[in-house]
Amino acid sequence: MTEINPSIEESWKSVLSGEFNKPYFMELKDFLLEERKKFRIFPPGSLIFNAFNHTPFTAVKVVFIGQDPYHGYGQAHGLCFSVPRGVAKPPSLVNIFKELENDLGIRPASHGNLERWADQGVLLLNATLTVRENLAGSHQRRGWETFTDEVIRTISGQKSGVIFVLWGNFAIAKKELIDVSRHLILTAPHPSPLSASRGFFGCRHFSKINEILKQQGKEEIDWNLS
Repeated sequence: MTEINPSIEESWKSVLSGEFNKPYFMELKDFLLEERKKFRIFPPGSLIFNAFNHTPFTAVKVVFIGQDPYHGYGQAHGLCFSVPRGVAKPPSLVNIFKELENDLGIRPASHGNLERWADQGVLLLNATLTVRENLAGSHQRRGWETFTDEVIRTISGQKSGVIFVLWGNFAIAKKELIDVSRHLILTAPHPSPLSASRGFFGCRHFSKINEILKQQGKEEIDWNLS
């Protein structure tokens, strides 16, 4: 299955090369082959590793951790929280843009495509990289989490000063994979309408990220997508 023998950016291929031939990854490929015979799977195969291709390992400055790709037609394109241009912004992304405006005065973009953030060193990583159409969580516990946990461990072990942004209990549980003596962690409730009012609104993570990057002597993120 060519698209799962990943067409992944070279610096990621180098640091993750040991994963792709492990038994769990081979089983995951077999599972996806069978799923594709019966169901529509998102994102398209060419976009499964989109987050890695927009944000090389060598460029990672910030990591956002999501859970699952969006499961509606045309929504998922391999970056957590992001949707392609022309696709309606999901509720969590609407709230992310509200917080961005409250924090930095940046008006919400007309679209929900976050590739511009990814191209500046913001890894937009979902824990599970595929999903069956209209069935949230359908590809969880099939091997993707083993792979993406290793991604987090690799960043933690081989880089320093990365800012991990963990929104919601699922993401916050990933703290155990991160060496806090080498990296910084920002946590808040999830931006979902169910929890955003419990502390996501007002977290000011966008300005905090840039303050930290400035202190590190790194280029700040231009969060404006317009």
